[in-house]
Amino acid sequence: MIEFKNVFFTIGARKIIDNVSLHVNRGETLVLLGRSGSGKTTLLKLINGLLKPTGGDVSFDGKSTSQWDPIRLRRQIGYVIQDAGLFPHYTVGRNIGLVPSLENWPEEKTALRVREMLDLVGLDSSVFLKRFPRELSGGQRQRVGVARALAADPPVLLLDEPFGALDPITRTEIRREFRDLQTRVQKTMVFVTHDVREAFQVATQIALIKDGRLIALAAPDAFARIEHPEAKAFLESLQ
Repeated sequence: MIEFKNVFFTIGARKIIDNVSLHVNRGETLVLLGRSGSGKTTLLKLINGLLKPTGGDVSFDGKSTSQWDPIRLRRQIGYVIQDAGLFPHYTVGRNIGLVPSLENWPEEKTALRVREMLDLVGLDSSVFLKRFPRELSGGQRQRVGVARALAADPPVLLLDEPFGALDPITRTEIRREFRDLQTRVQKTMVFVTHDVREAFQVATQIALIKDGRLIALAAPDAFARIEHPEAKAFLESLQ
């Protein structure tokens, strides 16, 4: 579904991504785990074409991202960021229905999809449809952000530390809801976090990133057996 082949991304002489090769299978949730500044968000932006590799190749659905029309590529990929990134002057309904509208869906189909997405993320459409982002809690904004990313039914969802700005209790609750959502929507997901506990909770595979390099790739139950010091440092943070 998504493949990195010997990918580099440099700014001047600085290597942000250093010879990364990995494959994300259809239906898998790959967590990019690493410290701040390790290159995780850059990897996400290489997937949806917001950045172009300076070496190697990134492919999506069997075709190099350089060969995709950028708009068509991004409409195949839902994107969720920290604090949701909602348009503040749009209602919840208009935020969620934005991409279907851009895709020229009929108004009735878009309205139905908006309500379906609100139900999917646990928000009552009769209550939240006409609210504005400023009228929502942090957790509610994140739920709307996920609903917006899923509205046009993209095959892939990218999530860049989506729960990082939430308080610990809300973060725990929304993680639990996210695991249930994964089961229901069956999307290919790439999820960025620096929280190893969060990685264990949502991942089918964990890619450990350090200084722009892929250190290890393992299922959560195998992560504890990785001998690299960076993996051990993350595991120690659980104690």
